[in-house]
Amino acid sequence: MTQRWKNKIILAAVEATYGVDPAPAAANGILAVDVALSPMEGTERDRNLDTPYLGGTGMLPAELHQRLTFKVELVGSGTAGTVPGWGVLMRGCACAETIVADTSVTYNPISDNHESLTFYVWIDGTQYVLGGSRGTCTIGWTAQNIPYLEFTFTALYRRPAEVARIPPDLSAFQKPRLASAANTPTMTIAGNAFVTRSFSLDLANQVEPRFLINQEEIIIVERADVLTSTVAAVPLTTFDPYAAGETSAEVPVVMTHDNRDGYRVALNAPTCEMQRTASLENAQNIVEWPLRLMPLPSAGNDQWTLVLT
Repeated sequence: MTQRWKNKIILAAVEATYGVDPAPAAANGILAVDVALSPMEGTERDRNLDTPYLGGTGMLPAELHQRLTFKVELVGSGTAGTVPGWGVLMRGCACAETIVADTSVTYNPISDNHESLTFYVWIDGTQYVLGGSRGTCTIGWTAQNIPYLEFTFTALYRRPAEVARIPPDLSAFQKPRLASAANTPTMTIAGNAFVTRSFSLDLANQVEPRFLINQEEIIIVERADVLTSTVAAVPLTTFDPYAAGETSAEVPVVMTHDNRDGYRVALNAPTCEMQRTASLENAQNIVEWPLRLMPLPSAGNDQWTLVLT
């Protein structure tokens, strides 16, 4: 029987114990776009036998794991202090979640005690279980487009099966607003407001399978957060990216989106090291700078925050 690619369900829940299935339910539904699944990643070990004839001697699969990528629309829950439907995904990307009732939800990077997720993914009638999942994320805005969180998760291998589907509850996901002059009021670098074409923060978590005797785990071993933004060039007397790049100047960066209470998103990176501005771009005969900055920790795990209010 033909399986329909677009007929998908994704559920995700935090594991209390690594790799132990928390049985995601309808309330754990994820509203995603551009889903891609690799259910049997890994390598092969060639037996490489010496035989009295030519021909293959067989392979054994090794380091089997899964990879899941998708995007989620970036928008708050609609109620200040209420976790958005995608909050669980940030927790699976080595981020802490701090809730202030009726006020805010904040995400920031953490270095230890990384949480893990179990995903249930149905493509038509086939269920894929991705346990022990950990991942990375890119948070991005492009002018006149929907802002997205783009996730890549790596998970332990489980054999797919035909399992009854669980209809998801997607009510925690709200309708987003496009990135625009009206909806995205602030993008500043060193206190200077810039006309912005695109802006992104890549968490750049280094996610690796660690498969040993008596232990198999997906781990996050390092991160190298990077901010990139393409902006309209301004006079160097206003802001000089070349001088800042020469000296690796440290500057604050702020990005805010959606001015409605409960939907507001603010990305704050208080200490970003300016990198080289290696090129110029021409857009509609306007000079644009492709800027690159490295968020740096101060006390630790504070190089950026994503605050929902």
